[in-house]
This record gives sequence, C-alpha cells and structure tokens, in this order.
Amino acid sequence: MSRLEGKTALITGAARGIGLAFAEAYLAEGAQVALADIDLASARAQADRLGKGALAIEMDVTQQTSIDAAIDATVAHFGQIDILINNAAIFTAAPIVEITREDYNRCFEINVAGSLFTLQAVARHMIARGQGGKIINMASQAGRRGEGLVGVYCATKAAIISLTQSAGLDLIKHGINVNAIAPGVVDGAHWDGVDAFFAKYEGKAPGQKKREVGAAVPYGRMGQAGDLTGMAIFLATREADYIVAQTYNVDGGQWMS
Repeated sequence: MSRLEGKTALITGAARGIGLAFAEAYLAEGAQVALADIDLASARAQADRLGKGALAIEMDVTQQTSIDAAIDATVAHFGQIDILINNAAIFTAAPIVEITREDYNRCFEINVAGSLFTLQAVARHMIARGQGGKIINMASQAGRRGEGLVGVYCATKAAIISLTQSAGLDLIKHGINVNAIAPGVVDGAHWDGVDAFFAKYEGKAPGQKKREVGAAVPYGRMGQAGDLTGMAIFLATREADYIVAQTYNVDGGQWMS
C-alpha cells in the first residue's frame, strides 16, 4: 500500500495510543513520520521499533519554542511536512462546582492552544513551501454535546471543531485542507485514568464505567485506535482534496450529525 508515498507527516502525542496507531498506519502507506511527544524516550523507543521512515521528536505543545524546534527538526530530517495530525491532548473531569482554574487552564493550554499554535506553525511552513498540505485535528464526540462531569474537556473539543472550521475556511486558499476526526470512546491505557474520574465522582467500582460505555456503543464495543486509522489515511490523501473544514464522527454510531 502506498497511498501516502513521498509524504511526510508530523503527529503529536505519537508515543502511544491513537497517535502511535496513526504513525504505524501512515508508515504502512509509504509515508515518513515524525513521532512528536513530550516523552522523548518513549517516542524514541517506538521510532526504533518502527524502523526506517520513523523519527522521534521531542515536543511540548504548551511551549512555542518547542513547537518551532520540532517542526524545524522534522523539516531538517525529511525536507518537508505534508501532513499534520494534532493528536496531543489530556482528559479531565469534575463537577461544575469543583472545576479549578488550574485544571481549566492546563486542559485548554494543551488541547486547544497546543493544537492552534502547532497548526499555525505547520501552516506557515506549508504556505512557504507552496505545495499545500493536509491538517487533521483530533476532536471527540465530547465536543458534540455536554456531559455533567466533563465540562472542561467537552469545551476543549467543541473548540477544536470550531477551530477546524475557521482554519479550514482560511487555509484552503493555500491548498491546505483542515479537517477533524471525532472519535467516541476508544479503549487504551488512558481509560484507566478516565475510569478513575468516574469511580470518584459517580461512586462506581473500578472498571464499571468502562464496561457501561462499551455496552452503550451501538456497534457493540468500545473503539480501538485502529478503528480511526482509515479516516486518518483518507483525509491525508488526494481523495480528500475537496473536503474542507469538516469533522467526521468515527464512533461506532454514538453520535449522528
């Protein structure tokens, strides 16, 4: 398979989970991939495992100098960036009356500002290069509707959907397509932390919330990271050239829009 042959992708939060699944899928389609992550040791371990075409890059999306350095390092190594996946994010939960400014600020700084200013920096590179590009933001079904305990996280993902629309409309004149993927509940190591939030605030036994949300998916199970890779590949190909400012639900039927 070579739908991404000759392309270079920068993927944030790529040392594990969904970001790593995207890196593996892109490499299988012929792309070169920069695995950007704040955890450089884990990114290096994965890049070494993946072999030729994979590069580990240290990147903290809350620091502009780190964003710029990661982009410079990717371009220095591969010569270009054709695709960006804004995947780095954190989850938080609390009742509305218990939300702290510290938690709010950290979640928005990583999930929204991190995506915006990474998108901006990569778009500047793409514009200067003059060959367009593809930018894929990671939204969520949480950005489609509110949840009583997840107000801040839901708000960050709603912001990503809105940012995708605005950036998509602004950048398409440069041949840069900006779109997003909205997963539903996706299984993985991160769900231990999500489950712990609900155990704390809903009085559920460990693992109970995870079983409940999986059973509620119309498809019949929680998503896996691999369920998202097809859309991530498609949105990066020429087949998606006429798709602009859209957010696609890939969630087993949890949300219809």
